[in-house]
Amino acid sequence: MGVNSNRVEDSSSPSNNNTNETIIRISSELSTRQTMEIHNVCLPPQKTTCQKLKHRLSEIFFPDDPLHRFKNQEWCKKLLLGLQFFFPIFQWGPQYNLNLLRSDVISGLTIASLAIPQGISYAKLANLPPIVGLYSSFVPPLIYSILGSSKHLGVGPVSIASLVMGSMLQEAVSYTQDPILYLKLAFTATFFAGVFQASLGLLRLGFIIDFLSKATLIGFMAGAAVIVSLQQLKGLLGIVHFTTKMQFIPVMSSVFSHRDEWSWQTVVLGFSFLVFLLTTRHISMTKPKLFWLSAAAPLTSVILSTLLVFCIKSKAHGISIIGHLPKGLNPPSSNMLYFNGAFLAVAVKTGLVTGILSLTEGIAVGRTFASLKNYQVDGNKEMMAIGFMNMAGSCTSCYVTTGSFSRSAVNYNAGAQTAVSNIVMASAVLVTLLFLMPLFYYTPNVILGAIIITAVIGLIDYQSAYKLWKVDKLDFIACLCSFFGVLFISVPLGLAIAVAISVFKILLHVTRPNTVVLGNIAGTQIYHSLSRYRNALRVSSFLILAVESPIYFANSTYLQDRILRWVHEEEEWIKANNGSILKCIILDITAVTAIDTSGIDMVRELRKMLEKRSLQLVLVNPVGSVMEKLHQSKVLESFRLNGLYLTVAEAVSDISSLWKAHA
Repeated sequence: MGVNSNRVEDSSSPSNNNTNETIIRISSELSTRQTMEIHNVCLPPQKTTCQKLKHRLSEIFFPDDPLHRFKNQEWCKKLLLGLQFFFPIFQWGPQYNLNLLRSDVISGLTIASLAIPQGISYAKLANLPPIVGLYSSFVPPLIYSILGSSKHLGVGPVSIASLVMGSMLQEAVSYTQDPILYLKLAFTATFFAGVFQASLGLLRLGFIIDFLSKATLIGFMAGAAVIVSLQQLKGLLGIVHFTTKMQFIPVMSSVFSHRDEWSWQTVVLGFSFLVFLLTTRHISMTKPKLFWLSAAAPLTSVILSTLLVFCIKSKAHGISIIGHLPKGLNPPSSNMLYFNGAFLAVAVKTGLVTGILSLTEGIAVGRTFASLKNYQVDGNKEMMAIGFMNMAGSCTSCYVTTGSFSRSAVNYNAGAQTAVSNIVMASAVLVTLLFLMPLFYYTPNVILGAIIITAVIGLIDYQSAYKLWKVDKLDFIACLCSFFGVLFISVPLGLAIAVAISVFKILLHVTRPNTVVLGNIAGTQIYHSLSRYRNALRVSSFLILAVESPIYFANSTYLQDRILRWVHEEEEWIKANNGSILKCIILDITAVTAIDTSGIDMVRELRKMLEKRSLQLVLVNPVGSVMEKLHQSKVLESFRLNGLYLTVAEAVSDISSLWKAHA
C-alpha cells in the first residue's frame, strides 16, 4: 500500500523518510496478515446464439417489457389489454365521471383561449395562411386524446417547428410567389414528419432523438427565439418590404434599411400590447395562482386590438390586418400531398427535421408534467400518437403539431385531469371555425407578432446555459455553437452543427475513455482513486488501474498507450521517492461492460509488452459478457494461475502472499 495520493507534498504531508517508513510498515502488515479467502471468477451460464441475440434485442428495444401484462391471461383479457395498450382512452375511460369532466371543461376552455390566437400566430410564423393554424388546433388534439398517454399535454402548433418549417421551405419556394406549391410542401412535410415519428414508435427507436442533447436544445431554442423575435419587427414596425432570410445580419439590415416604411400607429399599438402581454406573463410566473392572466392575455389582446382597429378603421390605414378568413371545417388535403417532383427532397428533409424537433418537445413536455403528478408517460406510445395525428393532420389541412409547453402548463394549472381537455379545446376551436371567423377580419397582424414574441421569449433559458458552463464546459460549447449557428448561419444548419458537436462529444468519450490509478483506503479492503481520495494509499510494488469504459476498436490503441504511460509515470515516481520496485499491474475492468476483438487483442499485446519488462498483468472482475469473450478467445490461457481475480483486495493479498512464499 504506500503513500498519500498527492505526489506534490504540502506542509501537512510527511517527509520522504516518513513516507518510506509508512510503505515498510504497511507492507509488513500485509505480509503478516492472514491470507483472505480467494474467490474464483466464473463464466456466465451458457446460452445459445439465439438466446443471446434475443436478450440483446430485448434490452435494446424493449427495456420496459411491454408484453409482461399479457402473460398468463385469457384471450378476452388479452384483447382488452391490447385495446388499452394501443388506445389509452380505454384505460381511463371506464372510470371517467362528472367531477373529472368539470375539471377538464374548465381547463379545455382555458387553453382554447390561448390556442386560438397562438394557432393564427404560429401559422404566420410558418408562412402559412392563418386559418391553417386553427385547422391544426382542431383535428390533431382529437386524435391525440384517443392515442396519447399524457393527461396534461396540450396539443397544437408550436413555435420551433413552425419556425423551422417556414425557414426551410422558403429557401426552396416563395410563399408569396407560389402559395399553392408552398402549401403542398407544408402538408407533405407534415405527412413525412408523422410517418417518421410513428415509425420510431412502432419500431421502438426512440433513442434516436436522444442525440438532441439538452445542451443542444437550450442553444437552439434560444437562437431560434431571438431570430423569431427579430422577424416580428416587420409587423411591430409596420414594414412592408422585409427580408425572407432568417439570419441575424440580414434581418437587422432589413429593419434599418426600410426606416421610411415604419408606421407610428403600428409601433404604438404593437409595443403597447407587447408590454401588456409581457406584464401578464411576469405576473403569472411570480404568482402561479394567477396563471390565468397569461393564458387569457393573448385572446384579450386580439379582442381589444380588433375592436380598436374597427373603431378607427378610417384613420388606421397604416395598420395591416388579417382580413378575410374562411368559415367551415378542415377541408381535405390528401390530394395536395406532393409525392412527385423536384421539391420532394425539400419536403422530406423538412419533415424529418420538424418531426424530430416536435417529437423531442412533445415527449419532454409530457414527461415533465407526468412527473409532477406521479404517473408515467410511455415514450413509444407518444411517438405513435404524435406521428398518427400528424399523418391525419396532413390530410386535413394541418401542419406539424405536437405537445406545446405553454398550452400544457396552462392545462396543468387549470386542473386538467385527462385528455378530455384536448377534446374540449378542439370543440371550442370548432365553434370558432364555424361561427366566429368573420370577427377576426380587423385583427391587426402586429398583435400576432406581439403574441409570438411573448411566447418564444420563454425559450431563452439563460439560467440553464449558466449551469452548463458551471458543470460541463463541452456542453456549454455545444450550446453556444447551436445558438450562434442558428443566429448567423441558418436554423437547420445551426441545429446540424449542434448535433455534430454532441456526436463528437460521444465519440470523444468512447475513443478517449477515463483511466484512474487506485489506492487502498487505510484499514479497509476498499480501493479508490488516488487523485480523488486523499486518504487512499499506494500499495508497494503494485500499480492498480481502473478502466471506466467498454474496450472497442476505437479506443483499444489509446488504452494501450495510456496504460504504458501510467507504468512509465509510476516507475519515475518510485525512483524519485525511493519506493519498492514495480512488479505487478492490476487492471480493474469492473466498468468494462463490453469488449470486441480489437480490445481482446489489446489485452493480449499489453500482457506481452509488460512481460518483456518483467511486469505481471492481472485482470480483476470482468463482467459476464467480457469474461465469456476472454474465455472463448483463449486469451486467459496466456495468464498464469494468479492472473484473474474477483476483487482488487483479493488480488493484492494473494499475489503478496505468493511473493512472500517465494522470497
